[in-house]
Amino acid sequence: MNKENDTKTPEKSAKSSGSKKRKYINKVIFKVVKTFFLSLLVVSVLGGAMVVGMIKGIIDNAPDVDVDSIVPLGYATTVYNSSGQITDTLVMAGSNREEVTYDELPKVLIDAFVAIEDSRFWKHNGIDTRAILRAISGVLTNKSSSGGGSTITQQLIKNNVFNGGRERSFGEKVERKFQEMYLAVKLEKQMDKKLILTNYLNTINLGSNSLGVKVAARRYFGKEVSDLTLSEATVIAGITKGPTKYNPITGQKANSERRKIILQYMYEQGYISKEQQEEALADDVYSRIQNINTLAKEKYSPYSYFTDALISQVTSAFINELGYTETQAHNLLYSGGLSIYTTQDPALQQIVDSEVNNPENYPDTKFALEYRLTVTDSEKNSHNYSEKDINKYHTEVLADGFNGLYQSEEAARADAESYKATVVKEGDTVVGESVKIVLEPQVSFVLMDQTNGAVKAISGGRGEKTSSLSLNRATGTTRQPGSTFKVISAFAPALDTSGDTLATTYYDAEYTIGDKTFQNWYDKQGYMGWSSIRDGIIYSMNIVALKTLMETVTPRVGVEYAMDFGITTLTDQDYNGSLALGGLTKGVTNLELTGAFATIANHGVYTKPVFFTKIVDHNGKTILDNSNPQTHRVIKDSTAFLLTDAMAASTENNKKFASSGVNINSTSTRAHLDHMSVAGKSGTTSKNVDVWFVGFTPYYTAGVWAGCDENQTLSDNGGTSFHKDIWRKIMNKVSEGAEDVGFPVPDSVETAVVCRKSGKLAIPGVCEHDPRGNATYTEYFAKGTAPTEFCDHHTAVTVCSESGLLPTPNCPSTTTRVFMIVPPGQSSTDDSKYLAPSATCNLHGNVNPILDSNAPTSNESDDAGIGVAPISSNHPVVTPRSKSNVSVAASPGGDTVGAAPVAPTAATQPTTVPQPTTTSAKSGQKNTKPKKQPSEIITPETTTSSSIKTTSPPRSTEDSDVLNGPGVTKPQNNTPRSGPGPSISTEGPGDQGSPVLIGPGQ
Repeated sequence: MNKENDTKTPEKSAKSSGSKKRKYINKVIFKVVKTFFLSLLVVSVLGGAMVVGMIKGIIDNAPDVDVDSIVPLGYATTVYNSSGQITDTLVMAGSNREEVTYDELPKVLIDAFVAIEDSRFWKHNGIDTRAILRAISGVLTNKSSSGGGSTITQQLIKNNVFNGGRERSFGEKVERKFQEMYLAVKLEKQMDKKLILTNYLNTINLGSNSLGVKVAARRYFGKEVSDLTLSEATVIAGITKGPTKYNPITGQKANSERRKIILQYMYEQGYISKEQQEEALADDVYSRIQNINTLAKEKYSPYSYFTDALISQVTSAFINELGYTETQAHNLLYSGGLSIYTTQDPALQQIVDSEVNNPENYPDTKFALEYRLTVTDSEKNSHNYSEKDINKYHTEVLADGFNGLYQSEEAARADAESYKATVVKEGDTVVGESVKIVLEPQVSFVLMDQTNGAVKAISGGRGEKTSSLSLNRATGTTRQPGSTFKVISAFAPALDTSGDTLATTYYDAEYTIGDKTFQNWYDKQGYMGWSSIRDGIIYSMNIVALKTLMETVTPRVGVEYAMDFGITTLTDQDYNGSLALGGLTKGVTNLELTGAFATIANHGVYTKPVFFTKIVDHNGKTILDNSNPQTHRVIKDSTAFLLTDAMAASTENNKKFASSGVNINSTSTRAHLDHMSVAGKSGTTSKNVDVWFVGFTPYYTAGVWAGCDENQTLSDNGGTSFHKDIWRKIMNKVSEGAEDVGFPVPDSVETAVVCRKSGKLAIPGVCEHDPRGNATYTEYFAKGTAPTEFCDHHTAVTVCSESGLLPTPNCPSTTTRVFMIVPPGQSSTDDSKYLAPSATCNLHGNVNPILDSNAPTSNESDDAGIGVAPISSNHPVVTPRSKSNVSVAASPGGDTVGAAPVAPTAATQPTTVPQPTTTSAKSGQKNTKPKKQPSEIITPETTTSSSIKTTSPPRSTEDSDVLNGPGVTKPQNNTPRSGPGPSISTEGPGDQGSPVLIGPGQ
């Protein structure tokens, strides 16, 4: 081998080394690239698997979708009256929706929506790949005109399944998009495209609280959706992109531009011709929209007082009967698409509204001010003012005796401006101001069917109602009920369970409970002495009601009965004597008081007043049914009849049985109806702040309240009887054409001839010879409660025919007269004018009087009685029930039985005072151990009919001469509303004048 050939040169060595290095580097690079791509492949596979798994998880978590789940939610509630007419629509934002069928949709409307929202709607399977790519391209190129990628099917699912797509994060939005696409494909396999499109058009928000195309067509064009033109259809289709921005009323310019785009799309997609496009563009559609909007504003009216009360009752029923929360109840009411069938009678409601708002029914209308002013000063401090500040300004600064009422609306507004000028300083900013004028006095009226509790009509006040759910004086305001409460708290329980009867008498005299001395409304005419519960109702006698409650019923029982009658506003502070006179801590609502009297009209059975008969949900299912309301018995049917009969007599021209010159008359004659039996009770509170009349016919019960919102006296602002005229006018119209069937006498009632001064059986020949007239009459009683004892408040006494004093043997002639027996220690009353004489005749010799052989002599007892003798030996002489020290003042008589007393002279004054028998301050209760069975002594005179229309039992003819005169009322003093102290009932004299005879139709 050649050595030279085996030896490498330096150049060759360098080349060889470089080649190896390159090969190594290439090998490394190859390995790196290989590893990278292998890793990338692995990552891609793993990533793809993860993406697929993630997508699968998203799809698996998608909610179910079917025909029911995509039906739009949130529908307006419709209110119907008893005639089936729509009276109101209850709706909140997101609920004003009415469904339309596909056949009702005009082709131009369908084409407009498809052209702008989903041009391939009729071809794709729920998702549109082209639209998605176009949308992505638009995002990348910032071309907003490219449109969205969602199909109509996806939008329907988004709105109805995903609550409009309100995700908070991007991840949640991506998840919803995947689920939306998956469900869109699934839904299109289950549902026809026409149905999908119809549901979509019923779902979409089209501005102005209009959901769905049917409501939108009415709102913007005043027509049905089927009558829309091409021009109008494109206006509605243009709203979907943004209900606020593209609203054709407030966003006309934006909607107009959107409408042009829609018309162009429709032309390009072959839905319309060029001529149709140009004709639509030339249409002045927005002028029509503005005109329709103006009319809509003019037609807007707040909910009626009836609907206000209905809303309150329905909401309470949802909470109490269905177990909803307040929020759930509210949402169901305003967006549940309910059908509420009410008890409102449109004809009766019209009658009530007409009379309540008739200016002729108000003798003296005044005006009150509701004022709100908000001012921000230079230091950004906010100051608020109201009408109370104006009144305070008048009192403390002007000292002008202002009572809060104005003679005219102009005067009220001027006063507001004047006050504003005093409080707004330089540099101040008026943020807000509101001036509202309220008519005064105000009224409320409730009319209901007593047989089922259905409220037929209601008024919460006079004057224009300017807002929904505003002050409702019939249901939301509590006022003192005055004498109306005597029936509920005192007389009803006394007759029902306490053993009293209508004939039971209490002594009407000055009465003190604790440190409070009570008076009657007729205090200037004195006290009447023995007076029955019937009299207490007819003449609204405070003392009789008080004694009935305090001496027989007790306040505890009175409160229990009132609560059973449906009164819910009583408190622990009402367990006192003022309860009998309607002096309550909080007062009552007209609705509850009317419901209480409806119980009496319904033969003693209470039914809660109801405003609806049934409520049906959006699917036609009845969720609440009032057609058979729950009831409970409060009083016996006999008690209800007795109260009805006495209250019926209060509407007649009756005059209190009293001495000549005393004029105490029925308190409710102005409520007497022309051709219908009526019974009821009036009520007046202290200072004539509140006046009431609640009464009923055989068909309806109605209550009216009148007063000023801020408790100004009615004596100076309209009088105290106009409310009865309103009641009478309404009920006369309500009763037109109805048969007067009277108030049927139940089998549980019987009659007896009794003495009106004792409530016991009348003594023939005695009680009818009361010096003031015939004191006997025929009374109704619950069976088994008629009296079995004879009158012990009249006594027949033999007196000298000339002097009228106890006779002596020297008196040439004597006569027998009838006198009164009264309780000891009482103040002067009408009865005490007729006490038997105790002095002997001084005209015919000063010797001992002739005493009755049965009377004790002076040496037998210090309690010697006066000489008495029966008018007829066939009838009993009144004998004492017990003995006690009772002072009997002398009273001279006349020459004939029944003559009026003569004022005693000095010559006839007694020198000694005999001590006759005692009688308690109450009489006429049923004896628990009667001496005789009632059938042996009851002698009905004229009870042959099974019902009464004259509203009082038959009376003897001798009594007719005192059955005349009007109803009168007179005030006392009290606080009328809920507040620091209750008010006391004070029946007052009509319109503050002498009694005026009020007959039918006057």
